[in-house]
Amino acid sequence: MTAEALYENLYAKLHGVVPDVELRYKAGLAADIIRRKAEQNAVILGHNYMEPVLFYSVPDYTGDSLELSRRAARTDKDLIIFCGVRFMAETAKILNPTRTVLLPARRAGCSLAESITAADVRRLRQQFPGVPVVTYVNTYADVKAESDICCTSSNAVAVVESLPSGTVMFLPDEYLARNVARETGKHIVFPTRQPVVGDGLLDVQLIGWHGRCEVHEKFTPRDIRDIRAQFPDVAILAHPECSPEVTALADFSGGTNAMIRYVQQTHAPRYLVLTECAMGDNIAAANPDKELLRLCSVRCPHMNEITLEDTLAALTHHRYVIEVPEDIRVRAARALERMIAIG
Repeated sequence: MTAEALYENLYAKLHGVVPDVELRYKAGLAADIIRRKAEQNAVILGHNYMEPVLFYSVPDYTGDSLELSRRAARTDKDLIIFCGVRFMAETAKILNPTRTVLLPARRAGCSLAESITAADVRRLRQQFPGVPVVTYVNTYADVKAESDICCTSSNAVAVVESLPSGTVMFLPDEYLARNVARETGKHIVFPTRQPVVGDGLLDVQLIGWHGRCEVHEKFTPRDIRDIRAQFPDVAILAHPECSPEVTALADFSGGTNAMIRYVQQTHAPRYLVLTECAMGDNIAAANPDKELLRLCSVRCPHMNEITLEDTLAALTHHRYVIEVPEDIRVRAARALERMIAIG
């Protein structure tokens, strides 16, 4: 596709969101990326949090972590470019190890993934022997390798309910764990580093960890009350990485794909999406007939590392290659494949 044709497509969708001069410049970059992608037999996966011009131009597939995990596992392309953050690119490599996986930005990390280590999980297993471990997909490969099964925000409840054990460890997102506990009616505790003795597990059904997403923890109940005071008829959607106090006040809580479907399928007078800023722009662009309010003070600094310039550089210079040691990959793959089987 030519740069001019890409510009026309992007203008039709994003002219109310992105300045024209930016659209023209980025359309040229996107055209070069698409050409190189075809030459190198590559596939580009774009997370819902990518900035709008990238999201609507170069990815072959867009979606949440679960959808992109499925795509990564199935692709027969030689090269996978993952426009997301490091744990997502690692997941692609774990599920499709014979392909080369590139992450366009070296520093595209994740505050939540960095909140827990493999050593932390091993210590918890010693503290709670025999208790199955569920880890959120927003973790690094070595943490997944210490887990029994992974989950995403969209299937967390289903994963927990699929386990026969009366007690489950759910790591590392504190707020997602609390939201799962509320939805399943489970009693949750957050253990210290000291061993639990005696009858300490008798009333424990969910064991959490104090990890948080630096974006979603910033939304507050006051934000919701202030918006409702001005717009009483607004439908408020909150990601389950927000605090339980926030999700309890929202009209809907779900993963990124579920929030997209909610906006597409319902008929509220207006919407407010409490999640990463770029996704709000992407939903607004896809639903021009619907009014989306803006409470966009929070952009993920890690997702923001991924740009069209860096995506082009990744294809040009084959950087940055994601590697996962085979012993870690094999164990992590089992946890991920169990997650994908649940869907």
